[in-house]
Amino acid sequence: MLSISPSVSIPDDEIELSAIRAQGSGGQNVNKVSSAIHLRFDINASSLPEFHKQKLLAKSDQRINKDGIIIIKAQQFRTQEKNRDDALSRLRDLIKDAIKTLPPRRATKPTKGSQKRRMDSKSQRGKIKALRGRIDD
Repeated sequence: MLSISPSVSIPDDEIELSAIRAQGSGGQNVNKVSSAIHLRFDINASSLPEFHKQKLLAKSDQRINKDGIIIIKAQQFRTQEKNRDDALSRLRDLIKDAIKTLPPRRATKPTKGSQKRRMDSKSQRGKIKALRGRIDD
């Protein structure tokens, strides 16, 4: 059971984990041990609330394919258990990030004083640059 929040959790049977051989260098061990984890999670067939599903499917992430399946490959660690924990935590973080709602942005305006200071500094800078020109006799 992967808990996302106190009210939302994903049963283990909805997450498909398979062990594969890791890529890259690793000596003799990499050729005989399947230590990497390939995680697949189908968003549409999951028991997540509909709001969470819509937010996940709307997210533009390369780990979510067009069929609504999240694919995560974890091969950072040398042991299968650590890679499994890493893949599950990355899935949890992806879902938490997708369902996070940001507060609405409030439009602000610069103060009159800051506008005046900005314009004064611009005109001062313009005067300095004007003094760099050629001097006429």
